[in-house]
Amino acid sequence: MLSRRHFLGASLATTVYAAGSFVPVWAQNAPNFGTPTLPSPGFKRMKVGNVEVIALNDGITRRPLGEEFVKNAPLAEVRALLASQNLPTDYIDVPYTPFLVVAGARKILIDTGLGEFGGPTTGKLLDSLRAAGMQASDIDTVLISHFHGDHINGLRNKAGEWTFPKAKVMVPAAEHAFWMDDARMAAAPAGMKGAFENARRTFATMPADTLVRFEAGNEVAPGIQSVAAYGHTPGHTLFELKSAGQNFFYVADLTNVPALFARNPDWAVTFDMDAEAARKVRREVFARITASNAMLGGFHFPFPAFGRMAASGNGYAFQPAA
Repeated sequence: MLSRRHFLGASLATTVYAAGSFVPVWAQNAPNFGTPTLPSPGFKRMKVGNVEVIALNDGITRRPLGEEFVKNAPLAEVRALLASQNLPTDYIDVPYTPFLVVAGARKILIDTGLGEFGGPTTGKLLDSLRAAGMQASDIDTVLISHFHGDHINGLRNKAGEWTFPKAKVMVPAAEHAFWMDDARMAAAPAGMKGAFENARRTFATMPADTLVRFEAGNEVAPGIQSVAAYGHTPGHTLFELKSAGQNFFYVADLTNVPALFARNPDWAVTFDMDAEAARKVRREVFARITASNAMLGGFHFPFPAFGRMAASGNGYAFQPAA
């Protein structure tokens, strides 16, 4: 396992924020490629054993496709792979999909989206939750995979109020330790300061009886196991749900858009903080999921983001569930 010290010596590519803003710089200066179409309804139910898993759309960001998006592949190759799948080649649509596990009286939300801190086609989680027949006050637990803004910003609004007032918020201990470390923040490149500040805005004043830190491999709720997948961030964590002989694997940001990074698991998205660690764990987890034929859900997969992985060439093809 890589130490967290390694991440400050590695390529610390992450979202760069403009001063005083939680909207990425590229989004503030992007050319106009039109507006992505949001799904309606913004939720999809899936039965996994005796529990229900609900995909909840938080929106979609349309971003220009430039040389920086895939760090270790020529843009021509990236565009060729997209074209081979009949996808646009000058922009990327990046969806955001938290998942809700309903197990008896338990309602467990996994990741929270951008909340009030994204663009106009994001921040739809609460609308999707209401469309599925629930309210924010129904959530008793929030599981966080990692501290990038599109996963944590939905925890509180711009006024600082907590979005899910009755929920325990469970975070990977390794992730919390990294982003809340003053020395690491001081040593971080200027482009990362906004990410550290954003994590602190979210968690620094969270009540002690709300915030729960867990170690990798722990069961975080009945039937839900945490799985270390460090590389995208120092404490990036996946969640595996088992119920009545069926499995669901939430892969968080193990891969960004699967049309690129599942098809080519050795490619590194610009947001991977340690590209080599992320590459290794991506291959390990996809091999495991493919061997078990488990249902999976990906935060940046095309909505409703449920499906299975199948081996394809040098990588994997995402097969959406019916």
